[in-house]
Amino acid sequence: MLNKLPKVTDKNVLVGTDGIDDAAVYKINEEQAVVQTLDFFTPIVDDPYLFGQISAANSISDIYAMGARPLFALNIVAYPMQSLGPEILASILKGGSDKIGEAGIFVVGGHSIDDAEPKYGMCVTGIVHPKKIMANSGAKIGDVIILTKPLGVGVLTTAVKRGKRTEAQISAAIQSMASLNRPGGEAIDEVGAHAATDITGFGLIGHLCGMAASSKVGIELDYGALPVLPEVLDFIKEGVVPGGTKKNLAFYSPRVDFDASLSEAEKTLCADAQTSGGMAIVLPAAKADACIASLKKHNALAHAIIGRVVADHPGRLKVKR
Repeated sequence: MLNKLPKVTDKNVLVGTDGIDDAAVYKINEEQAVVQTLDFFTPIVDDPYLFGQISAANSISDIYAMGARPLFALNIVAYPMQSLGPEILASILKGGSDKIGEAGIFVVGGHSIDDAEPKYGMCVTGIVHPKKIMANSGAKIGDVIILTKPLGVGVLTTAVKRGKRTEAQISAAIQSMASLNRPGGEAIDEVGAHAATDITGFGLIGHLCGMAASSKVGIELDYGALPVLPEVLDFIKEGVVPGGTKKNLAFYSPRVDFDASLSEAEKTLCADAQTSGGMAIVLPAAKADACIASLKKHNALAHAIIGRVVADHPGRLKVKR
């Protein structure tokens, strides 16, 4: 559908719809570029305050993934006021405001409509030096890939929806979703990197396939190095798999060479649709230790070297045992 829209010809648009990137970037001058992103979704948990926190953390994530510093946020709200009342919405907005406050910025406005199903998110604006943009096309042969959050929140939230677990029993997944990707942004600022992306709805293989295609490189992943939340594989084996995860696996599998020893459950994990997932930071191998040290210092939930960028099979992924 996007191909039917007019092509962007403004030379100051540094990142637009031509690539597969996390946010738009517009150059103001030689030292500054504006980064803008938006995201919203329906409730992922029952607690309205937690929903606000998770949605805000997810919305600001793309700013960090582009190597930028956030400036301010605007709320996006669709809500059935008559049926749910103002208290629940106030709690959602408080969660979002508190979470965005952890990033050191403020919510300065927004827009709302009446809708039968609640939806909440944010449009977030940031700033970056034009030469420090973390575009998906920046991965270079020899780089390593570091992941900053564990995988599996899609499976675990589906387990709650099916009554197999309560929200209290998947507290690690909820903590992960509600955690900012600020540690990844801080690490990029302190150490430097070639590219980054956050792992969200398209799953690990989906987002890294996009990076491989944009950068015209191959990517090899070490399955055994992937950080995974507790019980995820057990639930996958029971058939507790989100619809989005199944679609990811079907769509991206033709571009992924899985090791023959990997089970269907293990392949499915690689495609699990994440909500507010971690960042994949791509940087020279010589900087890996410094990046991991920075992530630890800033309390990242994970700091695992999960793979590398290679010259072979450009545009494709290989997942090794």
